[in-house]
Formats: sequence, structure tokens, C-alpha cells
Amino acid sequence: MSMPCVPFKVFGTFARNPNHAMRFFIDTANLDQIREAQDLGVLDGVTTNPSLMAKEGIHGEARVKQHYIDICNITSGDVSAEVISTDFAGMVKEGEALAALHPQIVVKVPMIKDGIKAIKYFSDKGIRTNCTLVFSAGQALLAAKAGATYVSPFLGRLDDNSQDGMDLIAQIRLIYDNYFFETQILAASIRHTMHIVKCAEVGADVATCPLSAILGLLNHPLTDIGLAKFLADYASNK
Repeated sequence: MSMPCVPFKVFGTFARNPNHAMRFFIDTANLDQIREAQDLGVLDGVTTNPSLMAKEGIHGEARVKQHYIDICNITSGDVSAEVISTDFAGMVKEGEALAALHPQIVVKVPMIKDGIKAIKYFSDKGIRTNCTLVFSAGQALLAAKAGATYVSPFLGRLDDNSQDGMDLIAQIRLIYDNYFFETQILAASIRHTMHIVKCAEVGADVATCPLSAILGLLNHPLTDIGLAKFLADYASNK
């Protein structure tokens, strides 16, 4: 009798797909910043929320919905759109309306009891979801069991409360790999470039961050010194 094919283990965790690259999302509602990240050639998606919308002066249901469509027209990746309701019926109504706006929309749902119920409902309906405001491995486990497409652990806010957010990413990665959960780890509340690098080290599927953090990966003083010397040597040899 043939045995089922399963992934092999490496040092206690399942081997990752070698073709699976970490993706970069930008966390903003600013269209100019989204365009800049898109032009850089590394943008894979966008996350936003009511606070970021308000920061850009986007108010009112109609304007917010149009803004989501405008974002989808800039990037070809997933765009997380957050529900405002905190009850099951309200989240379902809002989520279905958001998902109908554009095929790239992923409905962002808070990590609460009715949120888990809504994620299960959306999953059964084929609507993709992003479970947000996750601060523990147990919460991430529930989100995956309910069928969330993404789970968003908030690193920076954990760091602000004297907890190592990166430990949470590693813990979720181990749990998801142990049980073959397809939910993707979308590391959120990223404050700086080292957060991105550390997320890549521990195996986050996605990092969502401000444009400044992405551009910060470009910078190193030795690069600037080396380029200046190359250009100076070139000029002296003309």
C-alpha cells in the first residue's frame, strides 16, 4: 500500500516552499506613497484601516469605498479593507459590500468572538479575510481554524508593551507549519527596517509597513561611500 506524500521535516519544522518569497505590503491610504512603492517594483499589496483613511481626509462611506477602488487600480495585489462593525451581522453586511467592490479586496476583520464567526462565514462563501489585531498564538490558531486568508500579528504594539513581537511570529510560524494551515502570516505594526529583516528570518509570509521602512532597506553608509569613490575614480580618469 502506498504511503501519502507529506513534507519532510527540518529541525522540527516543515520545510518551506523554496519558491515562496516574502511579500511586501504598504500600510497606508496615501495614493502617492502607494504609487511610489509600486514604481519601485517590490509592492505586493496594500493594507489600510479607518485611522489611515481619516489621516488622508477620506470620510464618508461612499468616499471610503471609492478610495479602496482607487487603491486597487494602482496595485495588482491584495488590498485589505476593514469592517467597522463589531457584531456578526454588521460585519457580514459590511464585508460582503467591501468584497463586491473589487476582486482584490480582502475583508479585514477584528480578532473578537463575532469576528471569528464572520471569518468562518466569509471563508465558506469564498470571501478572503485578514484577521487583524492579533497579539497571541492562540488568537492566530483560532483565526486559522476559521479559515482566515491572512492573520495580522502586531509587532510594534507588543514591543511597546515589553514583549518581543518577533517571538510571536516565530511561534505562529511553527504552529501553522505543524498543522499545514494555509493562513498566511502578515506581520503588521512594523516600525523600522530591522522588523522587516527579522520577519524574513523567522518566516513571515508578508510584511506590511510604511513606505519609509521599505525605503530604509536601501540604505547603508558603506554603499554611499563605495558609490562616491567609484564616481570619483571615474571622474579622475576622464
